[in-house]
Amino acid sequence: MPIDTFLKSVEATKFATAIRDSIWMFPIIESIHVICFTIVVGTIAVVDLRLLGLASTQRSFRRISSDVMKWTWGAFILAVATGLMMFSNNARVYYHNPFFRTKMILLVLAGVNVAVFELTAGRTSSSWDKAPSAPRIGKVVGVLSLAIWISVIFMGRLIGFTTHPGTVAPPTPGVNYEDFLGGPSSGGSNGNTSGGGTTTTPTPTPPNQ
Repeated sequence: MPIDTFLKSVEATKFATAIRDSIWMFPIIESIHVICFTIVVGTIAVVDLRLLGLASTQRSFRRISSDVMKWTWGAFILAVATGLMMFSNNARVYYHNPFFRTKMILLVLAGVNVAVFELTAGRTSSSWDKAPSAPRIGKVVGVLSLAIWISVIFMGRLIGFTTHPGTVAPPTPGVNYEDFLGGPSSGGSNGNTSGGGTTTTPTPTPPNQ
């Protein structure tokens, strides 16, 4: 099956359609995604700075890692789940966005970096657990981890600046969006305002595909 056909079928699912047709669903999902991602990056940074001997040097590495990583994995699972929800909403556009692809590659590299640590410095952590910093390989992993996750943040922002919706849901009949947003409401169906003026509702222009 061609990839675009598969992505189109993802966009046609009931859940993806519900996200596109809802006023609230995408903002709520995106907010949860950002909060979870912030927790992921923040907790990983705590561990990385400990590896480099720049923070919490009086605490053992394994104690910090044990306390922090459970939050990291919990937030990561939620971030992936909400990320998939947002992807389904506009799958073809996201898939062909170079910044989205770069972000995915960086996430894979972050996983490889963790595996390298577990196979090297992580295996001998008992010998340097209470040392001010990790061995050289541990420091290299820490620096790479910080660089990768900072890059992931930048890629995420660039995705937001370069992604345009593939489809636009029609306005909901009977909903006055000026009232919803707290703006001045129209005076009636003839368009007269309370001040005697008239308002003209512009015709929405769909964004470029």
